[in-house]
Amino acid sequence: MRSFAHRQRLQQRGLAREEFLGRPVIAIINTWSDLSPCHAHLRERAEAVRRGILQAGGFAFELPALSLGEVMVKPTTMLYRNLLAMETEELLRSHPVDGAVLMGGCDKTTPGLLMGAVSMDIPVIYCPAGPMLNDRYKGKTVGAGTHTKKFFDEYVAGNIEQREWIQLESKMTRSPGTCNTMGTASTMTAMAEAMGFTLPGATSIPAMDANHVRMASACGRRIVDMVWEDLKPSSFFTRDSINNALATYMALGGSTNAAIHTIAMAGRAGIPLSLDDMNAVADKIPVIANLFPSGDKLMEDFFYAGGLPALLNEIRPHLALHARTVTGKSLGENIADAKNLDEDVIRPLSHPVSAGRALAVLRGNLCPDGAIIKPSAASPKFMKHRGRALVFDSNAEMLAKIHAPDLDVDENTVLVLRNAGPVGAPGMPEWGNLPIPKKLLQRGIRDMVRISDARMSGTHYGSCIVHAAPEAAIGGPLALLRDGDWIVLDVAARILNVELSEAELAARRAQWTAPPRFTERGFTRMYVEHVTQADKGCDFDFLMGTAKTPEPPIY
Repeated sequence: MRSFAHRQRLQQRGLAREEFLGRPVIAIINTWSDLSPCHAHLRERAEAVRRGILQAGGFAFELPALSLGEVMVKPTTMLYRNLLAMETEELLRSHPVDGAVLMGGCDKTTPGLLMGAVSMDIPVIYCPAGPMLNDRYKGKTVGAGTHTKKFFDEYVAGNIEQREWIQLESKMTRSPGTCNTMGTASTMTAMAEAMGFTLPGATSIPAMDANHVRMASACGRRIVDMVWEDLKPSSFFTRDSINNALATYMALGGSTNAAIHTIAMAGRAGIPLSLDDMNAVADKIPVIANLFPSGDKLMEDFFYAGGLPALLNEIRPHLALHARTVTGKSLGENIADAKNLDEDVIRPLSHPVSAGRALAVLRGNLCPDGAIIKPSAASPKFMKHRGRALVFDSNAEMLAKIHAPDLDVDENTVLVLRNAGPVGAPGMPEWGNLPIPKKLLQRGIRDMVRISDARMSGTHYGSCIVHAAPEAAIGGPLALLRDGDWIVLDVAARILNVELSEAELAARRAQWTAPPRFTERGFTRMYVEHVTQADKGCDFDFLMGTAKTPEPPIY
Protein backbone atom coordinates (compact mmCIF):
# COMPACT_ATOMS: atom_id res chain seq x y z
CA MET A 1 0.00 0.00 0.00
CA ARG A 2 2.81 2.41 0.90
CA SER A 3 4.68 1.85 -2.37
CA PHE A 4 1.40 2.24 -4.28
CA ALA A 5 0.93 5.65 -2.64
CA HIS A 6 4.48 6.68 -3.55
CA ARG A 7 3.98 5.76 -7.21
CA GLN A 8 0.54 7.34 -7.27
CA ARG A 9 1.77 10.67 -5.93
CA LEU A 10 4.69 10.80 -8.34
CA GLN A 11 2.24 10.37 -11.18
CA GLN A 12 0.25 13.22 -9.66
CA ARG A 13 3.19 15.40 -10.75
CA GLY A 14 2.71 14.29 -14.35
CA LEU A 15 5.44 11.66 -14.32
CA ALA A 16 4.92 8.42 -16.19
CA ARG A 17 5.34 5.20 -14.20
CA GLU A 18 8.02 4.06 -16.64
CA GLU A 19 10.14 7.13 -15.91
CA PHE A 20 11.02 6.14 -12.35
CA LEU A 21 10.15 2.49 -11.87
CA GLY A 22 13.21 0.30 -11.28
CA ARG A 23 15.64 3.23 -11.18
CA PRO A 24 17.76 4.29 -8.22
CA VAL A 25 16.08 7.28 -6.57
CA ILE A 26 18.62 10.04 -5.88
CA ALA A 27 18.06 13.02 -3.63
CA ILE A 28 19.74 16.29 -4.52
CA ILE A 29 20.16 18.00 -1.14
CA ASN A 30 20.57 21.64 -2.16
CA THR A 31 21.52 24.47 0.20
CA TRP A 32 20.82 27.22 -2.36
CA SER A 33 19.02 30.37 -1.24
CA ASP A 34 18.68 34.00 -2.29
CA LEU A 35 20.48 35.01 0.90
CA SER A 36 23.49 32.75 0.39
CA PRO A 37 25.67 34.49 -2.23
CA CYS A 38 28.25 31.70 -1.99
CA HIS A 39 25.56 29.29 -3.24
CA ALA A 40 23.84 31.60 -5.74
CA HIS A 41 24.70 29.26 -8.62
CA LEU A 42 23.61 26.00 -6.97
CA ARG A 43 20.08 26.21 -8.37
CA GLU A 44 21.58 25.92 -11.88
CA ARG A 45 24.16 23.35 -10.78
CA ALA A 46 21.36 21.16 -9.43
CA GLU A 47 20.09 20.87 -13.00
CA ALA A 48 23.54 19.68 -14.12
CA VAL A 49 23.49 17.11 -11.31
CA ARG A 50 20.00 16.00 -12.38
CA ARG A 51 21.20 15.62 -15.97
CA GLY A 52 24.01 13.34 -14.83
CA ILE A 53 21.66 11.23 -12.71
CA LEU A 54 19.30 10.71 -15.64
CA GLN A 55 22.19 9.87 -17.96
CA ALA A 56 23.32 7.13 -15.58
CA GLY A 57 19.85 5.63 -15.26
CA GLY A 58 18.77 7.13 -11.98
CA PHE A 59 15.85 9.37 -11.09
CA ALA A 60 16.41 12.65 -9.23
CA PHE A 61 14.41 14.65 -6.72
CA GLU A 62 15.69 17.96 -5.40
CA LEU A 63 15.18 18.52 -1.67
CA PRO A 64 15.95 22.00 -0.29
CA ALA A 65 17.92 22.19 2.93
CA LEU A 66 18.87 24.95 5.36
CA SER A 67 21.11 27.46 3.60
CA LEU A 68 23.80 28.87 5.87
CA GLY A 69 25.19 31.97 4.18
CA GLU A 70 28.07 32.87 6.49
CA VAL A 71 27.75 36.64 6.36
CA MET A 72 23.95 36.81 6.35
CA VAL A 73 22.98 34.51 9.23
CA LYS A 74 22.86 35.95 12.75
CA PRO A 75 24.34 35.59 15.24
CA THR A 76 26.43 32.91 13.53
CA THR A 77 25.99 29.98 11.17
CA MET A 78 27.75 27.82 13.76
CA LEU A 79 24.58 27.99 15.85
CA TYR A 80 22.79 26.21 12.99
CA ARG A 81 25.41 23.74 11.75
CA ASN A 82 23.88 21.01 13.90
CA LEU A 83 20.41 21.93 12.63
CA LEU A 84 21.58 21.38 9.05
CA ALA A 85 23.16 18.08 10.11
CA MET A 86 19.87 17.00 11.71
CA GLU A 87 17.88 18.11 8.67
CA THR A 88 20.19 16.26 6.26
CA GLU A 89 19.94 13.04 8.27
CA GLU A 90 16.15 13.30 8.55
CA LEU A 91 15.64 14.24 4.88
CA LEU A 92 17.53 11.11 3.88
CA ARG A 93 15.75 8.96 6.45
CA SER A 94 12.21 10.16 5.88
CA HIS A 95 12.14 10.11 2.08
CA PRO A 96 12.26 7.02 -0.15
CA VAL A 97 15.72 7.64 -1.62
CA ASP A 98 18.62 5.30 -2.35
CA GLY A 99 21.46 7.85 -2.46
CA ALA A 100 22.14 11.56 -2.45
CA VAL A 101 24.22 14.33 -3.95
CA LEU A 102 25.03 16.91 -1.26
CA MET A 103 25.39 20.48 -2.55
CA GLY A 104 27.10 23.05 -0.36
CA GLY A 105 30.35 24.86 0.23
CA CYS A 106 29.94 27.88 2.51
CA ASP A 107 31.65 27.31 5.83
CA LYS A 108 29.23 25.26 7.96
CA THR A 109 27.40 23.57 5.08
CA THR A 110 30.20 21.10 4.38
CA PRO A 111 30.45 19.68 7.92
CA GLY A 112 26.69 19.98 8.45
CA LEU A 113 25.82 18.03 5.31
CA LEU A 114 28.51 15.40 5.89
CA MET A 115 27.70 14.92 9.58
CA GLY A 116 24.09 14.16 8.69
CA ALA A 117 25.08 11.91 5.81
CA VAL A 118 27.58 9.95 7.91
CA SER A 119 24.92 9.36 10.56
CA MET A 120 22.37 8.21 7.97
CA ASP A 121 24.94 6.12 6.05
CA ILE A 122 23.48 5.72 2.58
CA PRO A 123 25.56 6.34 -0.58
CA VAL A 124 26.36 10.06 -0.91
CA ILE A 125 28.72 12.24 -2.91
CA TYR A 126 29.59 15.85 -2.15
CA CYS A 127 29.32 18.51 -4.88
CA PRO A 128 31.20 21.60 -3.59
CA ALA A 129 30.12 25.11 -4.57
CA GLY A 130 33.63 26.20 -5.50
CA PRO A 131 35.46 29.46 -4.77
CA MET A 132 34.60 32.86 -6.25
CA LEU A 133 36.79 34.53 -8.85
CA ASN A 134 39.72 36.79 -8.03
CA ASP A 135 39.47 40.56 -8.26
CA ARG A 136 42.06 43.32 -8.59
CA TYR A 137 42.29 46.69 -6.90
CA LYS A 138 44.96 49.28 -7.64
CA GLY A 139 46.99 46.68 -9.49
CA LYS A 140 46.90 44.07 -6.73
CA THR A 141 44.95 40.82 -6.52
CA VAL A 142 42.35 40.99 -3.77
CA GLY A 143 39.88 38.50 -2.38
CA ALA A 144 37.18 38.12 0.23
CA GLY A 145 37.57 38.16 3.98
CA THR A 146 41.28 38.67 4.55
CA HIS A 147 41.44 41.83 2.46
CA THR A 148 38.19 43.10 3.96
CA LYS A 149 39.80 42.96 7.41
CA LYS A 150 43.00 44.60 6.18
CA PHE A 151 41.16 47.42 4.43
CA PHE A 152 38.89 47.96 7.44
CA ASP A 153 41.86 48.46 9.74
CA GLU A 154 43.16 51.11 7.36
CA TYR A 155 39.72 52.74 7.25
CA VAL A 156 39.53 52.89 11.05
CA ALA A 157 43.07 54.28 11.17
CA GLY A 158 42.04 57.04 8.77
CA ASN A 159 44.20 55.85 5.88
CA ILE A 160 41.20 55.07 3.65
CA GLU A 161 38.52 57.69 3.07
CA GLN A 162 34.81 56.86 3.14
CA ARG A 163 34.46 57.29 -0.64
CA GLU A 164 37.12 54.65 -1.25
CA TRP A 165 35.61 52.42 1.45
CA ILE A 166 32.25 52.53 -0.35
CA GLN A 167 33.98 51.64 -3.62
CA LEU A 168 35.56 48.64 -1.93
CA GLU A 169 32.07 47.26 -1.13
CA SER A 170 31.71 46.28 -4.78
CA LYS A 171 35.21 44.78 -4.95
CA MET A 172 36.62 41.49 -3.72
CA THR A 173 33.38 39.51 -4.20
CA ARG A 174 32.78 39.69 -7.94
CA SER A 175 31.07 36.34 -8.57
CA PRO A 176 29.09 33.62 -6.83
CA GLY A 177 31.16 31.11 -4.93
CA THR A 178 32.81 30.73 -1.55
CA CYS A 179 35.60 32.92 -0.16
CA ASN A 180 38.64 32.68 -2.42
CA THR A 181 41.13 32.71 0.45
CA MET A 182 42.04 29.60 2.43
CA GLY A 183 39.18 30.32 4.80
CA THR A 184 36.82 27.82 6.37
CA ALA A 185 34.91 27.11 3.16
CA SER A 186 37.91 26.01 1.09
CA THR A 187 39.50 24.32 4.10
CA MET A 188 36.45 22.14 4.72
CA THR A 189 35.72 21.31 1.08
CA ALA A 190 39.38 20.36 0.56
CA MET A 191 39.29 18.17 3.65
CA ALA A 192 36.09 16.56 2.35
CA GLU A 193 37.95 15.72 -0.86
CA ALA A 194 40.89 14.29 1.09
CA MET A 195 38.41 12.21 3.11
CA GLY A 196 37.09 10.74 -0.14
CA PHE A 197 33.68 12.42 -0.35
CA THR A 198 34.20 14.28 -3.67
CA LEU A 199 35.41 13.58 -7.16
CA PRO A 200 39.17 14.21 -7.58
CA GLY A 201 39.93 17.91 -7.95
CA ALA A 202 36.31 18.96 -7.42
CA THR A 203 36.95 21.37 -4.56
CA SER A 204 39.48 23.53 -6.40
CA ILE A 205 37.31 24.42 -9.41
CA PRO A 206 36.11 28.05 -9.37
CA ALA A 207 32.35 28.34 -9.11
CA MET A 208 32.03 30.16 -12.45
CA ASP A 209 34.33 27.88 -14.45
CA ALA A 210 32.71 25.64 -17.09
CA ASN A 211 34.55 22.75 -15.47
CA HIS A 212 32.33 23.27 -12.44
CA VAL A 213 29.20 22.50 -14.45
CA ARG A 214 30.82 19.35 -15.82
CA MET A 215 31.89 18.31 -12.33
CA ALA A 216 28.31 18.69 -11.06
CA SER A 217 27.01 16.49 -13.88
CA ALA A 218 29.73 13.92 -13.15
CA CYS A 219 28.59 13.83 -9.50
CA GLY A 220 25.12 12.92 -10.73
CA ARG A 221 26.43 10.08 -12.87
CA ARG A 222 28.71 8.73 -10.18
CA ILE A 223 26.10 8.59 -7.39
CA VAL A 224 23.96 6.20 -9.42
CA ASP A 225 26.86 3.76 -9.68
CA MET A 226 27.57 4.21 -5.98
CA VAL A 227 24.02 3.08 -5.19
CA TRP A 228 24.46 -0.10 -7.22
CA GLU A 229 27.84 -0.65 -5.50
CA ASP A 230 26.32 0.12 -2.05
CA LEU A 231 29.29 2.46 -1.45
CA LYS A 232 28.25 4.17 1.79
CA PRO A 233 30.28 6.50 4.04
CA SER A 234 30.94 3.61 6.41
CA SER A 235 32.74 1.93 3.48
CA PHE A 236 35.43 4.60 3.23
CA PHE A 237 35.15 7.18 6.03
CA THR A 238 37.78 5.73 8.37
CA ARG A 239 40.57 6.88 10.64
CA ASP A 240 42.89 6.79 7.61
CA SER A 241 40.65 9.15 5.65
CA ILE A 242 40.46 11.50 8.65
CA ASN A 243 44.25 11.49 8.93
CA ASN A 244 44.44 12.34 5.22
CA ALA A 245 42.13 15.28 5.86
CA LEU A 246 44.26 16.47 8.78
CA ALA A 247 47.42 16.31 6.67
CA THR A 248 45.61 18.36 4.04
CA TYR A 249 44.46 20.87 6.68
CA MET A 250 48.02 21.49 7.83
CA ALA A 251 49.54 21.70 4.35
CA LEU A 252 46.90 24.21 3.29
CA GLY A 253 47.33 26.40 6.36
CA GLY A 254 43.61 25.89 6.84
CA SER A 255 41.05 27.57 9.05
CA THR A 256 41.07 27.12 12.82
CA ASN A 257 37.38 26.20 12.47
CA ALA A 258 38.43 22.87 11.00
CA ALA A 259 39.57 21.74 14.44
CA ILE A 260 35.97 21.81 15.67
CA HIS A 261 34.29 20.46 12.54
CA THR A 262 36.65 17.52 12.04
CA ILE A 263 36.16 16.30 15.60
CA ALA A 264 32.39 16.52 15.09
CA MET A 265 32.49 14.63 11.79
CA ALA A 266 34.72 11.90 13.22
CA GLY A 267 32.40 11.62 16.20
CA ARG A 268 29.46 10.81 13.93
CA ALA A 269 31.39 7.77 12.70
CA GLY A 270 32.39 6.75 16.23
CA ILE A 271 36.05 7.57 15.54
CA PRO A 272 37.82 9.17 18.53
CA LEU A 273 39.70 12.33 17.57
CA SER A 274 41.32 14.90 19.85
CA LEU A 275 43.12 18.21 19.61
CA ASP A 276 46.30 16.38 20.56
CA ASP A 277 45.89 14.14 17.51
CA MET A 278 45.72 17.25 15.35
CA ASN A 279 48.72 18.79 17.07
CA ALA A 280 50.74 15.68 16.27
CA VAL A 281 49.94 15.99 12.55
CA ALA A 282 50.81 19.70 12.62
CA ASP A 283 54.22 18.75 14.06
CA LYS A 284 55.04 16.92 10.83
CA ILE A 285 53.56 18.94 7.99
CA PRO A 286 54.39 22.58 7.20
CA VAL A 287 52.17 25.03 5.32
CA ILE A 288 52.94 24.64 1.61
CA ALA A 289 49.89 26.33 0.04
CA ASN A 290 50.77 29.96 -0.65
CA LEU A 291 47.25 31.22 0.01
CA PHE A 292 45.82 34.04 2.12
CA PRO A 293 45.92 34.45 5.06
CA SER A 294 49.18 32.47 5.45
CA GLY A 295 50.43 33.38 1.95
CA ASP A 296 49.62 35.87 -0.80
CA LYS A 297 47.65 33.95 -3.47
CA LEU A 298 43.99 33.04 -3.93
CA MET A 299 41.99 29.92 -4.79
CA GLU A 300 41.80 30.68 -8.50
CA ASP A 301 45.61 30.65 -8.54
CA PHE A 302 45.52 27.36 -6.62
CA PHE A 303 43.26 25.86 -9.30
CA TYR A 304 45.61 26.89 -12.09
CA ALA A 305 48.52 25.39 -10.14
CA GLY A 306 46.90 21.96 -10.18
CA GLY A 307 44.48 22.22 -7.29
CA LEU A 308 44.17 19.86 -4.37
CA PRO A 309 45.37 16.73 -6.23
CA ALA A 310 48.68 18.51 -6.92
CA LEU A 311 49.03 19.51 -3.26
CA LEU A 312 48.21 15.97 -2.13
CA ASN A 313 50.98 14.63 -4.35
CA GLU A 314 53.43 16.96 -2.60
CA ILE A 315 52.54 15.41 0.78
CA ARG A 316 52.25 11.79 -0.41
CA PRO A 317 54.63 10.50 2.32
CA HIS A 318 52.13 11.68 4.94
CA LEU A 319 49.01 10.18 3.36
CA ALA A 320 47.26 6.83 3.66
CA LEU A 321 47.16 6.40 -0.12
CA HIS A 322 45.19 3.16 0.12
CA ALA A 323 42.17 4.94 1.64
CA ARG A 324 39.04 4.37 -0.44
CA THR A 325 36.99 7.23 -1.95
CA VAL A 326 33.63 7.81 -3.65
CA THR A 327 35.24 6.97 -6.98
CA GLY A 328 35.60 3.37 -5.80
CA LYS A 329 39.36 3.84 -6.16
CA SER A 330 41.97 4.74 -3.59
CA LEU A 331 43.17 8.26 -2.89
CA GLY A 332 46.54 7.29 -4.34
CA GLU A 333 44.92 6.20 -7.60
CA ASN A 334 42.88 9.41 -7.76
CA ILE A 335 45.96 11.66 -7.59
CA ALA A 336 48.44 9.49 -9.48
CA ASP A 337 48.56 11.75 -12.55
CA ALA A 338 48.29 15.11 -10.78
CA LYS A 339 51.07 17.61 -11.43
CA ASN A 340 52.17 20.75 -9.63
CA LEU A 341 52.06 23.46 -12.30
CA ASP A 342 53.23 26.37 -10.13
CA GLU A 343 55.66 25.84 -7.26
CA ASP A 344 55.15 29.40 -6.05
CA VAL A 345 51.52 28.58 -5.27
CA ILE A 346 51.97 24.95 -4.18
CA ARG A 347 55.36 24.65 -2.56
CA PRO A 348 57.35 21.45 -2.06
CA LEU A 349 57.72 20.27 1.54
CA SER A 350 61.31 21.49 1.46
CA HIS A 351 60.23 25.09 0.78
CA PRO A 352 57.24 25.91 3.03
CA VAL A 353 55.33 29.17 2.91
CA SER A 354 55.79 29.96 6.58
CA ALA A 355 58.00 29.00 9.45
CA GLY A 356 54.81 28.87 11.49
CA ARG A 357 52.56 25.83 11.48
CA ALA A 358 48.85 25.79 10.69
CA LEU A 359 47.81 24.79 14.21
CA ALA A 360 49.20 24.79 17.72
CA VAL A 361 47.19 23.49 20.67
CA LEU A 362 47.76 25.39 23.90
CA ARG A 363 47.01 24.29 27.45
CA GLY A 364 47.37 25.85 30.87
CA ASN A 365 45.35 27.26 33.72
CA LEU A 366 43.40 29.47 31.25
CA CYS A 367 42.44 26.58 28.99
CA PRO A 368 42.79 23.16 30.64
CA ASP A 369 40.81 21.52 27.83
CA GLY A 370 42.74 23.34 25.14
CA ALA A 371 42.81 26.44 22.99
CA ILE A 372 44.28 26.91 19.54
CA ILE A 373 46.32 29.43 17.59
CA LYS A 374 47.29 29.57 13.90
CA PRO A 375 51.01 30.48 13.98
CA SER A 376 51.31 30.68 10.19
CA ALA A 377 48.94 33.69 10.18
CA ALA A 378 50.28 35.28 13.37
CA SER A 379 53.18 37.61 14.20
CA PRO A 380 56.36 35.70 15.14
CA LYS A 381 57.18 38.26 17.84
CA PHE A 382 54.06 37.26 19.79
CA MET A 383 54.83 33.54 19.86
CA LYS A 384 56.34 34.17 23.27
CA HIS A 385 54.66 36.99 25.13
CA ARG A 386 53.73 38.36 28.56
CA GLY A 387 51.13 41.09 28.88
CA ARG A 388 48.38 42.60 31.02
CA ALA A 389 44.83 41.43 30.39
CA LEU A 390 42.11 43.79 29.23
CA VAL A 391 38.86 41.85 29.63
CA PHE A 392 35.52 42.29 27.87
CA ASP A 393 32.49 40.41 29.18
CA SER A 394 30.63 40.47 25.87
CA ASN A 395 31.07 41.32 22.23
CA ALA A 396 28.71 44.28 22.67
CA GLU A 397 30.86 45.67 25.48
CA MET A 398 33.99 45.18 23.41
CA LEU A 399 32.54 46.99 20.39
CA ALA A 400 31.35 49.87 22.57
CA LYS A 401 34.76 50.40 24.21
CA ILE A 402 37.49 49.17 21.86
CA HIS A 403 38.03 52.44 19.96
CA ALA A 404 37.65 54.81 22.92
CA PRO A 405 40.54 57.31 23.03
CA ASP A 406 41.04 56.74 26.76
CA LEU A 407 41.11 52.92 26.57
CA ASP A 408 43.87 51.64 28.89
CA VAL A 409 45.78 49.64 26.28
CA ASP A 410 49.14 49.40 24.55
CA GLU A 411 50.65 47.01 22.02
CA ASN A 412 51.67 44.56 24.77
CA THR A 413 48.18 44.32 26.28
CA VAL A 414 46.37 41.00 25.86
CA LEU A 415 42.78 41.59 24.75
CA VAL A 416 40.35 39.02 26.19
CA LEU A 417 36.77 38.39 25.09
CA ARG A 418 34.71 35.96 27.16
CA ASN A 419 31.14 34.61 27.23
CA ALA A 420 31.39 34.10 23.46
CA GLY A 421 31.53 30.31 23.36
CA PRO A 422 29.00 27.63 22.36
CA VAL A 423 26.71 28.31 25.34
CA GLY A 424 27.66 31.86 26.18
CA ALA A 425 27.08 33.66 22.88
CA PRO A 426 25.22 31.34 22.11
CA GLY A 427 26.61 29.49 19.10
CA MET A 428 30.30 30.46 19.32
CA PRO A 429 30.40 33.28 16.74
CA GLU A 430 33.50 34.39 14.84
CA TRP A 431 34.35 37.15 17.32
CA GLY A 432 37.84 35.86 18.17
CA ASN A 433 39.67 38.21 15.80
CA LEU A 434 39.13 41.17 18.12
CA PRO A 435 39.73 44.53 16.44
CA ILE A 436 42.90 46.46 17.17
CA PRO A 437 42.00 49.64 19.11
CA LYS A 438 41.89 52.75 16.94
CA LYS A 439 44.51 54.54 19.02
CA LEU A 440 46.96 51.72 18.24
CA LEU A 441 46.00 51.45 14.57
CA GLN A 442 46.84 55.12 14.22
CA ARG A 443 50.29 54.36 15.61
CA GLY A 444 50.84 51.64 13.01
CA ILE A 445 50.07 48.65 15.25
CA ARG A 446 48.40 45.85 13.24
CA ASP A 447 48.56 42.86 15.60
CA MET A 448 48.18 42.06 19.28
CA VAL A 449 47.68 38.93 21.34
CA ARG A 450 43.98 38.24 21.65
CA ILE A 451 42.23 35.45 23.57
CA SER A 452 38.62 34.28 23.50
CA ASP A 453 36.30 31.34 23.87
CA ALA A 454 34.83 32.32 20.49
CA ARG A 455 35.94 31.25 17.02
CA MET A 456 37.80 33.19 14.33
CA SER A 457 36.96 33.42 10.64
CA GLY A 458 39.26 31.29 8.54
CA THR A 459 39.93 34.31 6.36
CA HIS A 460 41.29 36.29 9.32
CA TYR A 461 44.82 36.53 10.62
CA GLY A 462 46.78 37.71 13.61
CA SER A 463 47.97 36.43 16.99
CA CYS A 464 44.55 35.23 18.06
CA ILE A 465 44.00 32.40 20.53
CA VAL A 466 40.52 30.92 20.14
CA HIS A 467 38.31 28.05 21.32
CA ALA A 468 39.49 28.37 24.94
CA ALA A 469 37.83 25.47 26.74
CA PRO A 470 35.91 25.13 28.87
CA GLU A 471 34.20 28.41 28.01
CA ALA A 472 33.58 31.21 30.48
CA ALA A 473 29.79 30.90 30.47
CA ILE A 474 29.95 27.48 32.11
CA GLY A 475 32.67 28.48 34.57
CA GLY A 476 35.82 28.05 32.48
CA PRO A 477 38.95 29.91 33.64
CA LEU A 478 38.41 32.90 31.35
CA ALA A 479 35.49 33.76 33.63
CA LEU A 480 37.94 34.37 36.47
CA LEU A 481 40.21 36.88 34.70
CA ARG A 482 40.36 40.53 35.75
CA ASP A 483 41.85 43.57 34.07
CA GLY A 484 45.55 43.82 34.80
CA ASP A 485 46.16 40.09 35.36
CA TRP A 486 49.42 39.01 33.75
CA ILE A 487 49.04 36.46 30.96
CA VAL A 488 51.92 34.33 29.68
CA LEU A 489 51.92 32.79 26.20
CA ASP A 490 54.59 30.41 24.94
CA VAL A 491 53.54 28.78 21.68
CA ALA A 492 56.68 26.65 21.37
CA ALA A 493 56.01 25.22 24.83
CA ARG A 494 52.24 25.05 24.09
CA ILE A 495 51.46 27.06 27.24
CA LEU A 496 48.80 29.67 28.02
CA ASN A 497 48.62 30.72 31.66
CA VAL A 498 47.56 33.54 33.92
CA GLU A 499 50.05 34.35 36.67
CA LEU A 500 47.72 33.61 39.58
CA SER A 501 48.02 31.05 42.34
CA GLU A 502 45.63 28.15 42.60
CA ALA A 503 44.38 29.66 45.83
CA GLU A 504 43.54 32.96 44.13
CA LEU A 505 41.80 31.19 41.27
CA ALA A 506 39.77 29.13 43.77
CA ALA A 507 38.76 32.26 45.67
CA ARG A 508 37.60 33.95 42.47
CA ARG A 509 35.72 30.84 41.44
CA ALA A 510 33.83 30.86 44.73
CA GLN A 511 32.67 34.41 43.91
CA TRP A 512 31.70 33.67 40.30
CA THR A 513 28.08 33.50 39.20
CA ALA A 514 26.95 32.28 35.79
CA PRO A 515 25.76 34.94 33.35
CA PRO A 516 22.04 34.90 32.46
CA ARG A 517 20.94 32.91 29.42
CA PHE A 518 18.36 34.40 27.09
CA THR A 519 17.28 31.13 25.52
CA GLU A 520 13.76 30.31 26.60
CA ARG A 521 12.49 28.59 23.47
CA GLY A 522 13.10 27.03 20.09
CA PHE A 523 16.23 25.59 18.56
CA THR A 524 18.54 27.89 20.53
CA ARG A 525 17.27 26.48 23.82
CA MET A 526 17.93 22.94 22.61
CA TYR A 527 21.36 24.05 21.41
CA VAL A 528 22.58 25.46 24.73
CA GLU A 529 21.19 22.47 26.64
CA HIS A 530 22.89 19.83 24.49
CA VAL A 531 25.94 21.32 22.73
CA THR A 532 29.36 19.99 23.67
CA GLN A 533 32.43 22.17 24.17
CA ALA A 534 34.86 23.19 21.42
CA ASP A 535 37.37 20.42 22.16
CA LYS A 536 34.55 17.88 21.64
CA GLY A 537 33.34 19.33 18.32
CA CYS A 538 30.30 21.38 19.47
CA ASP A 539 27.99 18.59 18.34
CA PHE A 540 24.83 17.69 20.23
CA ASP A 541 25.47 15.09 22.89
CA PHE A 542 22.53 12.97 21.68
CA LEU A 543 23.81 12.85 18.06
CA MET A 544 27.38 11.74 18.68
CA GLY A 545 28.30 8.14 17.95
CA THR A 546 26.92 5.53 15.60
CA ALA A 547 23.63 4.56 17.26
CA LYS A 548 20.91 4.35 14.63
CA THR A 549 17.39 5.66 14.80
CA PRO A 550 15.09 2.64 14.52
CA GLU A 551 12.75 2.61 11.56
CA PRO A 552 9.07 3.05 12.44
CA PRO A 553 6.67 0.19 11.70
CA ILE A 554 5.71 -0.10 8.04
CA TYR A 555 2.08 0.61 7.35
